[in-house]
Amino acid sequence: MDTGISLLKKGQKGFFHAVFSRLGLIVLLLAAQALFLFSIFQWFEEFLPHIFGSTTVFTVFMVLYLLNYRHLDPTAKNTWLVVIMLLPVFGSLLFWYTRSDLGHLAVKERLNQLAKQTADCIPQPEQAAASLSAEDGGAAALARYIRRSGCYPVFQNTAVTYFPLGEAKWAEMLRQLEGAEQFIFLEYFIIDEGLMWGKVLEILAKKAAAGVDVRVMYDGTCEFSTLPHDYPKRLRQLGIRCKMFAPVSPFVSTHYNYRDHRKILVIDGHTAFNGGVNLADEYINHIDKHGHWKDTAVMLKGEAVKSFTLMFLQMWGISEREQEFDRFLSDTAAVQAEGYVLPYGDCPLDSDRVGERVYMDILNRARRYVHIMSPYLILDGEMEAALKFAAERGVEVRLILPGVPDKAAPYALAKTHYASLLESGVKIHEYTPGFVHAKVFVSDSREAVVGTINLDYRSLYHHFECATYLYRTPCIAEIEADFQDTLQKCRHVTPETVRQEKLGLKLLGFVLKTIAPLM
Repeated sequence: MDTGISLLKKGQKGFFHAVFSRLGLIVLLLAAQALFLFSIFQWFEEFLPHIFGSTTVFTVFMVLYLLNYRHLDPTAKNTWLVVIMLLPVFGSLLFWYTRSDLGHLAVKERLNQLAKQTADCIPQPEQAAASLSAEDGGAAALARYIRRSGCYPVFQNTAVTYFPLGEAKWAEMLRQLEGAEQFIFLEYFIIDEGLMWGKVLEILAKKAAAGVDVRVMYDGTCEFSTLPHDYPKRLRQLGIRCKMFAPVSPFVSTHYNYRDHRKILVIDGHTAFNGGVNLADEYINHIDKHGHWKDTAVMLKGEAVKSFTLMFLQMWGISEREQEFDRFLSDTAAVQAEGYVLPYGDCPLDSDRVGERVYMDILNRARRYVHIMSPYLILDGEMEAALKFAAERGVEVRLILPGVPDKAAPYALAKTHYASLLESGVKIHEYTPGFVHAKVFVSDSREAVVGTINLDYRSLYHHFECATYLYRTPCIAEIEADFQDTLQKCRHVTPETVRQEKLGLKLLGFVLKTIAPLM
């Protein structure tokens, strides 16, 4: 089978390559620094038993400070309280170090500059805002909140295609890429060489050679798993401009928390893709990692594509002195389509938890049902309360989660929420053929969200994310139909099945629960 272009030799991603490469050196340096820091903290703590009273006073001060600290949610506060009461000095120093955010101050400042520079570069179409307000005041209020958090207008005149599997999205991606004439922007959390990326890269190289502006950006954690450090240089040799977001550094930094988890493809400003599908073979079921891989995506054509173009350019512009926004944000031809479309992003460096609040608003306004697909379930108190309250109001709240986990720790943590949710009437199902990676909310046959935002701390608090909010678009019926079809392949979770879970899994979740916000 023709797998397209490959820039890596066979076996280059193996264990020995990782150990004896720049990545192996970085991991060793990080481990050495962590050990050195802990040794300093431990040495300092040895003096405190001699002044026990000071230790007690210090601990009491830190507990009171945390209880009054307004920049942490209650669940995270509980975690830090446990850490500090068990290890007063080390825990306090670790808390101050992580809250200092030394690793991303420059990124935060640059993003603030870009946000101000682009605050009004995409005007809100007055007709769309007025029509939505007349049709549904609650949805219009949500749109105003999202607009407040960034330059994210609500649009009409945008056609939306829903893909219930990664392979369907990939096939359409290839067709759309072939038609590119001006620019192609790709921003993905994971890129891995294989059939999927090889065929995409083949088209990108061809388009770059023809003069199309091709840009690729991926998260720096790919260095840990899929791509070598010099991969951007290899792409540049093909005429493709490439950047890593937050490349792996040999210095301990809180910047490791803030990953670019977004998945965006924009073609010529008229077509955009968004959803959970990364550029690796498991996402199209070409290889089997954790059983059948269930994922979803959407394709937008029309005015709303401008928002994804802007999101990409903002991230690309972090390391650029000057950025051209107007050239890529020219008027997009309207597409005759029903409904409203609102692409939006979520930045972990501001005080708005946009991803979580959109989900909670949908839950709070729902009347009949909210159906959810998510690969992870690691909830703070507010999100868990919103799910339970919706169910207790008589709303049918159903969750589809993986039946085959990709990681033991998140799987065990998800189980710790089951009993409480079931008690309130939330219905939980596990996808028996394999792993669910889809991030979908659909409610009352009128609104839906498809994007990159999981129901876990990393997505809701620590990652750059994006999603597409849909209201009264025709594809919402397809999203709900896909949910019902997926539901037929799931096992139903009951209080009895929760009690019968393996003891080891229960113990793992029990222990990890205390540090869930730090994971």
